[in-house]
Amino acid sequence: MALKGVIERINGSLVVARFEEEPRIGDLVEVGKLGLMGEIVRLSGRNAFIQCYEVTSGMKPGEPVIDTGTPLVAELGPGLMGNIFDGVERSELEMWRMVGPFIKRGVRIAPLNRDKKWYFEPKVEKGEKVVGGDIIGVVQETEYFQHRILIPPHLKGEIVEIEGGEYTVNEPIGTLKTDEGEEVELKMMHTWPVRMPRPYKERLPLTIPLITGQRVIDTFFPVAKGGAAAIPGGFGTGKTVTLQQISKWADADVIIYIGCGERGNEMADVVTHFPELTDPRTGRKLIERTVIVANVSNMPVSAREASIYLGVTLAEYFRDQGYDVAVMADSTSRWAEAMRDLSGRLEEIPAERGFPAYLADRIAGIYERAGRVVTLGSERRVGSVTIIGAVSPPGGDFSEPVTTHTLRFIGAFWALDTELAFRRHFPAINWLRSFSRYIEVASVWWEKYEPRWMQLRARALKILEDASEIEETARIIGEKALPDEQRLTLLIAEMIREGFLIQNAFHEVDRYCDPEKQVKLLKLIMDFHDAVEPLIRRGIPIERIRALKVVSEIMRVKEEKGVEPIEEMRKRMRREVSSLAGEYGVE
Repeated sequence: MALKGVIERINGSLVVARFEEEPRIGDLVEVGKLGLMGEIVRLSGRNAFIQCYEVTSGMKPGEPVIDTGTPLVAELGPGLMGNIFDGVERSELEMWRMVGPFIKRGVRIAPLNRDKKWYFEPKVEKGEKVVGGDIIGVVQETEYFQHRILIPPHLKGEIVEIEGGEYTVNEPIGTLKTDEGEEVELKMMHTWPVRMPRPYKERLPLTIPLITGQRVIDTFFPVAKGGAAAIPGGFGTGKTVTLQQISKWADADVIIYIGCGERGNEMADVVTHFPELTDPRTGRKLIERTVIVANVSNMPVSAREASIYLGVTLAEYFRDQGYDVAVMADSTSRWAEAMRDLSGRLEEIPAERGFPAYLADRIAGIYERAGRVVTLGSERRVGSVTIIGAVSPPGGDFSEPVTTHTLRFIGAFWALDTELAFRRHFPAINWLRSFSRYIEVASVWWEKYEPRWMQLRARALKILEDASEIEETARIIGEKALPDEQRLTLLIAEMIREGFLIQNAFHEVDRYCDPEKQVKLLKLIMDFHDAVEPLIRRGIPIERIRALKVVSEIMRVKEEKGVEPIEEMRKRMRREVSSLAGEYGVE
């Protein structure tokens, strides 16, 4: 039975209501005459503090409040793929059709379309025993994506009836008799509380890298499938573009893109271009395996806090079907600011920079939902959720609380650098401040392309680090005053930066680089270093090395299709180096 109450006080998005009986924390409520959606976040006797997900302007004390008796849940079933939701899973596409471009308050809309029929193909038969997580049938949701219909995690029993055909998500497709003898209708959809992680059988070690096609990430600072990564950076350093590139090219089965508190024009760019992008895996449209959660900066701040939980819950649902899912959260700083705003309205004692004292716990709760697991069900299925969160530290200050707490719970850290961005070096990931704890995981996988991958990567990073130190000296005494050995290090570091690290997101070829090409590009540069280093030791001037035509060509070969041009470049490099050595009588 729904509990009734009245509004006593309003403070922005926080509404304090008094109920006839004590309600439950976490319940969804309908607030005011418009029935605005809200969630109980604190109780004090029969007084409930409600986080309202819609603008409360015009509301006044004395208006009614109704406790629905259920928590904030996500509807899970066919109709998710290719959709765009707000932070509480209202379809923005359906809202546009209903009320136009300006969202009206109090609009109620089912997340999943109740009228559309899907063809359900059963995979179990009458009389079969099933448990939570079993696949009882499939729906071909898009031409590429097969939606697997699951038994909800808390159910088990015997299939009494099941039949294929066309159904809406809310129509019964069969009947299950539980061990207690109760008969339960089976539907293609079920619900799950967004703040509660979905259960699984076993968490597995991470053994496979998530290939993104971005060289600086895959080769230098990889993230594992089922891992967690953060990409912090100041304004204009390219966080959103980098996340969009990973979304487009990562070898995940499903992409969940969460626009949490970002500027509306950036999310407009996402929702405009994603439906037009061709998926390199299938040749179909990328949106056919993407779900977008868009809760931008001009929408209610409280719904922003819920949007991250919604996105991760959707990811866990697809993981439970046996898929590899990549979650892009842009940005967790805006999510944390929403928590800070609500905490202030609740009059909680602030911690560092005004954030609540439980900030670290909330950040941990999100990143710990990443992982590679054996899912529930009778058959062994493995799925993964990889979470990549953008962080927007004010002024690019990595010592602020959201960045420092995030560092504790992630395995890969891609530090964006304002100076690199100003120099038009994109992705602007600083190789001196970034790190990855998945190197050993990645090295085993990369060995099929290059047995000495670890050594190749380590050598390249060492050259970049040495070059950084040499550049400090060169700023004081000038580059020409340096020994030729150090000037060679600067030259090779420049070749690595220009010919390997910089990647044009808008270039038809260079926007994606497959693993084989990544290895061959880096090996070509290091082979050039090995070929000319003895010449420098034998007295050949660095100017003659730098003047070789092949130097600039090596830095541009990344823009050629395939790996054949790289092999041709290696032959040309050897000829030119050999010719130069012959001029000086060096063997």
